[in-house]
Amino acid sequence: MAGWKPKDLKTKSFANVQELFDKAMKRVNTFVDMDTKLVGDSEVRAEDSETKEESSSKRTGEELESDKSKKQKLDEKVEAEVDDAKEAEKLKQCLEIVPDDGDDVTIDATPLCLKNFDREDLEVLWRIVKAKFKKTEPVNYMDIFLHLNLKTMFKHHVEDNIWKNQQGLVKVLNWKLFYSCEVHCVTVQSIPYYLLVEKMYPLTKHTLHQMFNDVKLQVDYECEMAYELLRLVKKQLKEGYVPE
Repeated sequence: MAGWKPKDLKTKSFANVQELFDKAMKRVNTFVDMDTKLVGDSEVRAEDSETKEESSSKRTGEELESDKSKKQKLDEKVEAEVDDAKEAEKLKQCLEIVPDDGDDVTIDATPLCLKNFDREDLEVLWRIVKAKFKKTEPVNYMDIFLHLNLKTMFKHHVEDNIWKNQQGLVKVLNWKLFYSCEVHCVTVQSIPYYLLVEKMYPLTKHTLHQMFNDVKLQVDYECEMAYELLRLVKKQLKEGYVPE
């Protein structure tokens, strides 16, 4: 009746009564019991709680995984630093500090004086010598010596005769680093080999073994170039000659 009394409805037309009826039925059909609403709200809160717990659990798992990864990286970094320190200490034992006092103490072992050259000077000298003897062969001793050593340094070939001088139980007499031009000189018996510090050359294992284990690399002071050279010799000793 929706609050209407029978006597009030008597004055209404059928259409008016029908309209009132429809409104009342609409309220009935859309009615939601309070208990049902509370249950629904409770379920929604429960679902929200479960979602939050899952999200929190996921974040905790991700944080633990992140912490584990960070710890592993830290352990690996510490281990690498320890290994580097051990390697540096071992390589340091392969060096002999010979301060430059103005006199070349190894002049007899390294007749080509390089301490006043830089790499650019050396490359310019090689271009000049190469152009000079492009069509003719050097004839005097100094020209032959200069051409041979620069060619060995910049354009070596595994079949060059100079490498054959290493055959047999030859002895490495001296090994010196020239910082400014980035060259090292290895004297085998009476033959000096002038070599660029960054390149591998066809030195025999016997020669390399003496360089790394028996004859110390003479340097004016410790520097990374010396350590890089020692690492290269160590690598070549382990892996052998790698032609370019």
